Order: sequence, then structure tokens, then C-alpha cells
Amino acid sequence: MHLGFFTMPIHPLQKEWRRSLAEDREAFILADRLGLTEAYVGEHSTDQAENITSCMAFVASLAHETKSIRLGTGTVNLPNAHPAAVAATIAMLDHMLDGRFNFGISPGGLLSDAEVFGNLDKNRTEMFVESIDMILALWRGEPPYDLRGKYWEISTARTQIPEIGQGVLPKPLQGPHPPIVVTAVAPHSKGLMSAAARGWSPISANFLLPKWVATHWPMYAEGCRQANLTPDPSQWRVARSVFVADDLRTAKEYVFGPDSPYRYYYKQILAKMQRGGRSSLFKEDPAIPDDQVTVDGVLEKLVTWGTVDKVTEDLLAFRETVGDFGTLLYAGKDWADPVLSRRSMELMANKVMPAVNRAIPASKCA
Repeated sequence: MHLGFFTMPIHPLQKEWRRSLAEDREAFILADRLGLTEAYVGEHSTDQAENITSCMAFVASLAHETKSIRLGTGTVNLPNAHPAAVAATIAMLDHMLDGRFNFGISPGGLLSDAEVFGNLDKNRTEMFVESIDMILALWRGEPPYDLRGKYWEISTARTQIPEIGQGVLPKPLQGPHPPIVVTAVAPHSKGLMSAAARGWSPISANFLLPKWVATHWPMYAEGCRQANLTPDPSQWRVARSVFVADDLRTAKEYVFGPDSPYRYYYKQILAKMQRGGRSSLFKEDPAIPDDQVTVDGVLEKLVTWGTVDKVTEDLLAFRETVGDFGTLLYAGKDWADPVLSRRSMELMANKVMPAVNRAIPASKCA
């Protein structure tokens, strides 16, 4: 099993933006130094807490600060941008990173983003599909393109000057395009079947109960089979909130204490899901009343915490529940205590993952 990194960072509202951005970048640079294989960052334009407004710009800032880790958008919310702009920027990123790039995409989930970009009342799933279809067509095709859809039209027919290179959109370095990944944020996600049929890889979100994460692989595998593709567990990424410390007392306080960044993270996520009618994500049984879903209960179920030995045992048990997968994505949080945050990542990479991989039977290694 590989170790990667995924963050949709949720920072305290009073924290200086420059500081949170610097710490988020430092986490990626540390992940590269520790040998993590890949790292993804989310984006939202209208969220003061989750305040990386462009994952493409953030990834670009790391192009020459990292050496070997693959960087990814996690995700570009396609309905909120013109597909030609996304295609051109992603192509440039792929070249800047010398092909160390994964293209994470989604319809976007933050309703205030949808409202500010004028698509709150539109079919964003339909916009998402049209956008990625156009992006891929631009990378496959040649100018003047002449793409026409319900939401966008793309052409350079009136302004193209071939002899000087005007009217030509760039293509990515990786052919035919960078690996495409999609996030799954719901149980029994039917979107995974469609993604699998197109050869895209899944990321299971870190705010799903293990029993709901376990529903993702059957959906993905069925989509592969319908497209005559072979399902490969090594392509399945699973995000998980983890904190590792040198002693249990420190670990417990940093996860469950009143000033915990994990508590703050899941308090924010729970509030958004409850307002959006999606609190069932945190329920073992959908019939459980919403008022019985608490932050403490969510922390107990969704955070793996403790010393190296305890986290190793708990991650192996988590894997037994959800099934075989290829990459565990360590889910980043606000660096409320930078020393403890760095130490957790170091222990995870240098102690926990080697122990986990020693315990996985060789025949089942992803």
C-alpha cells in the first residue's frame, strides 16, 4: 500500500490567510521529502475556512519546490470555470511538473460557490460531463476545434493564424492526458461506475464511515466490467484522517480536545452536511435522528489516532473493513500545532506505513 496526501484544509476563521497558505504548502513539501507518492489539494472560492481558492494555482506554486511526488488537483470544480481555460492551465501544469501531475475533477459540492458562479439552479452534473468532454476533445483535436454544447461553445475559427501559432490551445505533456481521478463522497456512488467505464480512478473521501467507503469498490469494479476493463485495486485511493503521536495522551488531546484541529474540521463538515441534508454520511443507520449525530461520535468513527502501534493496528482493521486498496491518502488538517503536525506525518511515513505493509500478506499487496 502506498501513502499519499489529500487536503481540503479547513482553517480557523481568525487565522491569517498568509500563514495558513504557507503551512499548507509546507505540508506538501514535507510529504515530498518523506517519500509520499502523490498529494492532492481542494479548492473553494467562497469559504473563509476552506480557503484555497484555486487548486491549480496552489499546485503551480509547488512545481519547483517538490522533486518526486505527483501533485494533483483535488478537485477542479468544472462547472465553475470555462473548459478552455481549464484545458490550457492543466496542460501548462503538466509541463511545469514534468508529468508529475494527476487531474482531479468534480462537479463541486459547495453551494455558495455554485451560487457565485451562476450555476446554483443549473444541472451541475450535466455541466461537469460537458466540460470534461470538451477538455478531452481539445487535447485530442486540432484548431479551430468548433465544439458546441449546451453550456459552452469553443472555437478559434474566426481568429486563428496558423503560421504564427495563434488560436492554438496547448496539450498536456502526458499522453493522451494526465491520469484523471474523481472523488466519491456518497455511499453506493453511481458516479464511480461512470468514472470507471471511462478509465478514471477513484478517491474515497475521508468524511465517509468505513461501511460506506466499502460500498465504493463494488461500484467501481462493476463500471470497469461494463466497459471490458479489469478492475485494479491499486488504482483505488482512500482518504483517511490520521494523527500519530509519540504517546497516547498527546494523540487523544490533539484529536478530541476543545482546541483540536480535527474537532474543528469535522464540526465544519458536519454543519455543512446537515444544512445540505446529507448528515446520513455520518450514520451507521440512516434512520438515526440528525440530533443524535455529534462531533464526538464523528471523531470516534472517522479519525485513526494514537501511537505508531495503535494506528498501525487500527489501519489494518480499517483495511479489513473497506477492502484492498492501493493508496492511503493521509488527510491534512490545520496545523494548530506545527510541531505535532509535522511529527505525525513523519511517524506515519517512517513508522506506520512500513509496519502496515509488513503486516499485509504479500499476495494481497495492492
